[in-house]
Amino acid sequence: MAGQGTPRKRRACCPAKPKQNKTGAMARRVIDLADEAQTARLAARIAAAARTRDTIALSGPLGSGKTSFARAFIRSLGNGDEDVPSPTFTLVQTYEFPGRPTVWHFDLYRLEAADEIYELGIEEAWADGICLIEWPERIAALLPRDRLDIALAAGEQPQQRRATVTGPARWNAVLDG
Repeated sequence: MAGQGTPRKRRACCPAKPKQNKTGAMARRVIDLADEAQTARLAARIAAAARTRDTIALSGPLGSGKTSFARAFIRSLGNGDEDVPSPTFTLVQTYEFPGRPTVWHFDLYRLEAADEIYELGIEEAWADGICLIEWPERIAALLPRDRLDIALAAGEQPQQRRATVTGPARWNAVLDG
């Protein structure tokens, strides 16, 4: 990890933040998910629409379903039986699927300083991949403005979740599907 106070030079190939949606129009939905299967279906719909340079920021307390959502997102792009470990200790895992951009799954729970994200390859991920970021608040000032935020919370029953989804207007059709 970079030493404290050591500035990290950004690569000229890609900006740290993709440009904001020019229209300013936003999608916002509160979606009640009855169980993990409904969460997986939402993740699969979002995965099918995700494209290069998309960032999906997954927030919520421990146990709220962030990793389950990410696992369903990744498996929906493959055969459905991919090994998708939580990157809690490795901080990042990448997944490649034919005809799709690389999916970068970041778990920033253990990140000590926001600028450490550059050592994990975030610039490459933002330039050429799809980013799933758990604990995005750890790098809040660095996140692209044109991202999809998914805040997960417990529902009324133990298996239920509530997803508050906010992002660019292009996600409206996906969220309404």
